[in-house]
Amino acid sequence: MSQVMEKAKDLTKYGLENVTAHWNLDAETLQKITLEKGMGVETENGTLSINTGKFTGRSPKDRFLVKDDYTKDRIWWGRINKPISPENFDKLYNEVVNYMSGKEIYVRDAAVCADPEYRTNVRTITEYPWSNYFIKNMFLRLPEEELKGFDEDWLVLCAPGYECPNPSEFGIIAGNFSILNYTRKVALVGGSEYPGEMKKGVFTALNLILPVDRNVLPMHCSANVGKDGDTAIYFGLSGTGKTTLSADPDRKLIGDDEHGWTADNTIFNFEGGCYAKVIDLTEEKEPDIYRAIRPGALLENVVFKEGTKEVDYFDSSITQNTRVSYPIDHIDNIQNPSYASNPKNIFFLTCDAFGVLPPVSKLTPGQAAYHFISGYTAKVAGTEAGINEPVPSFSACFGEPFMPLHPAVYAEMLSKKMMEAGVNVWLINTGWSGGPYGVGSRIKLKYTRAMISAILDGKLDAVEYEAHPIFGLYMPKYCPGVPTEMLDPMNTWLQKGAYVSKAIQLAHSFHINFDKFASESSEEILNGGPLIDSHHNLNEVF
Repeated sequence: MSQVMEKAKDLTKYGLENVTAHWNLDAETLQKITLEKGMGVETENGTLSINTGKFTGRSPKDRFLVKDDYTKDRIWWGRINKPISPENFDKLYNEVVNYMSGKEIYVRDAAVCADPEYRTNVRTITEYPWSNYFIKNMFLRLPEEELKGFDEDWLVLCAPGYECPNPSEFGIIAGNFSILNYTRKVALVGGSEYPGEMKKGVFTALNLILPVDRNVLPMHCSANVGKDGDTAIYFGLSGTGKTTLSADPDRKLIGDDEHGWTADNTIFNFEGGCYAKVIDLTEEKEPDIYRAIRPGALLENVVFKEGTKEVDYFDSSITQNTRVSYPIDHIDNIQNPSYASNPKNIFFLTCDAFGVLPPVSKLTPGQAAYHFISGYTAKVAGTEAGINEPVPSFSACFGEPFMPLHPAVYAEMLSKKMMEAGVNVWLINTGWSGGPYGVGSRIKLKYTRAMISAILDGKLDAVEYEAHPIFGLYMPKYCPGVPTEMLDPMNTWLQKGAYVSKAIQLAHSFHINFDKFASESSEEILNGGPLIDSHHNLNEVF
């Protein structure tokens, strides 16, 4: 039997019949097929650009986890983690494989988790060639000899062209869906062309498997390593500077989005690539990302300047969420392989548009767990319809949509690991100073970089600290390269009373958000929050 026939036979075990399957095609071939099918265009430098149609981002309301004996008592069920029955999953799975049977499909054998001890093989079967291109960029690419005997641990099945005609009969909300089955080890994506659904599906799978089965803390973060082998970890939601601040010419990038922290203090990248936002991209602002956009990369939902093939990165007419995926080796200064030991500093990045949090503060273990569970940043006016002033935004563990377990589980793991490793945890405000958005000004990037450099160089180890009267955060009284008056945010406001009022307003938002986590959190974590709540008054604080 020929190799082609053998491989076609391999796919029948998934229920796929009479398919024309392309296995592990290189980037050049996938790009050529995409162009021939009219599914993409090339930019002026030859980079493939595609449009993801109706969905230009994930659809969290359409994500489900199969509730069965393995998951029913483990997963934190609720608004984020919605259940679907095994029977409904099986019916939908059969619908998808019947839809894909008889079609031309694309198969990619790859892996996730750069540390060999935790490597997980993933076979991805996609309806579209460029979906396969995305996986080639984002997962770990395997040498030819490892592909010969490849046996997957997980299967990803992606059919953007299939839309469920009667969703309520399958226990879902709409025609599109993204579903994880931990028992069958299948991630099923249908009805959405947005490729991030595949990436985040596998990440969500690891976020349960690694802590439960392997004592590994999964983290939605970037990481880099210094010349002396010290590793730094950067948590932060969109717009807080996670990608920018982890790209440091003096440190090697481990990865930009998803990592694991092992029992022996190794930090490893889950991925083999980067998936970066490109809205308002310039070479001056983000040189690494800008230069990575070349043949082998895949652009999403960008717009060309009229009459040209030049990308207009400032055009958000399709979406604010314009993106590029590229292999990590499109970045020059990387750690290879993508893991390192000796974590020394953790940075929680927040863009505080209220202008009340210190630009840099050191956290106790309890505070670190509290702020990790909170995952605070702020939306500024104009980012969404109806937002006219800053709005607090909380995402547990800085990645709530991808966390199947209760956030306190991850926070307790983080606290234990940081104490065992002697790690320092810092809260960095990359947002406003001197007043809220519209009054104050954004903290200059050069000052934020100076703070992080001072921390990494040990220059804040011996300085004097004082506690913030409302948040309890420990603020350094001196930081090289940063104006001293900035370090205490109250000093930068013209009206101290206005500062106190706004700070208490934000403190109350923290407490209200944390109520849903309180019952599962230890006393130490609960004491890590703001010092003032609705039962305090100003005289008790000052």
